[in-house]
Amino acid sequence: MKPDYVKVNRPQLTSLSVRKDKLPYFPKVWHYHDELEIVYILKSSGTRFIGDSIEEFNQGDLVLVGPNLPHSWQNDRIYLENTDLIVEAIILHFKMDFLGESFLKAPEMSHIYEMLKLSMQGLKFGNEFCGLISEKIKNLIHLNGYNQLMEFISILNLMAETKDFKILANIGFIESYSKINNHKIDKVYEFIINNISNDISLDDVADIANMNTTAFCRFFKKRNKKTFKQFLNETRIGYACKLLIDDEYNITQIAYESGYKTLSNFNKQFKSIINDTPKNYQKKHKYYAA
Repeated sequence: MKPDYVKVNRPQLTSLSVRKDKLPYFPKVWHYHDELEIVYILKSSGTRFIGDSIEEFNQGDLVLVGPNLPHSWQNDRIYLENTDLIVEAIILHFKMDFLGESFLKAPEMSHIYEMLKLSMQGLKFGNEFCGLISEKIKNLIHLNGYNQLMEFISILNLMAETKDFKILANIGFIESYSKINNHKIDKVYEFIINNISNDISLDDVADIANMNTTAFCRFFKKRNKKTFKQFLNETRIGYACKLLIDDEYNITQIAYESGYKTLSNFNKQFKSIINDTPKNYQKKHKYYAA
């Protein structure tokens, strides 16, 4: 299923949009938009989709979704069947340059800028951190103008300083592809994306980075905290997840489109990275996205 582009309606003459939603259940819309989005769940439970990440969510869930990253929150069936239940969430939308192109590039803001770039894959913050920051997020609803903006920057600062978070979407998920600011890595990423269905050798990418294979392997692992082979498999499987969601090819075709020569190797790598079979992954995603 292809995601829908959604135009976010933000109030005029403001740098960010802050709202509190009260709904019977979240709309079943697999979508993306230009803005970054912070979602803090006050009351609700169900399944959260961000890129190729599929996880349960509950009260207290705090997530930062980067620009143009497909996402959806789907409630448990009980929300559709029980009219007494209600969904409550605080949702913030803002652009990467919400205070101008140069603001986040100031030295004092570099940690926030790096976090916002990392959000291209979606970030889920831990329960302990959410407990510390929850009142500040709730307080945003009651502020406006300068006071709201300053509180928001304070929240971003805390989010950027904590280590209590995890990355959600696989970097290989094409819709959420995010380049790291390094020209050698950029060239390698671009080559992989453009040749995802073809054979890609270590010699190929080392030549593109203008390095010998030994030096490239050391450089790549230091930069990405994983081997090139691991990264390539994650990228291929991330691309396969996109094709499974789009539902335009059968699983055998998707295996070959993702660069695997045998279905058995594709299934093995998919199970290892996603912890599910391609067939089950597709069924689960179609069930919630229907």
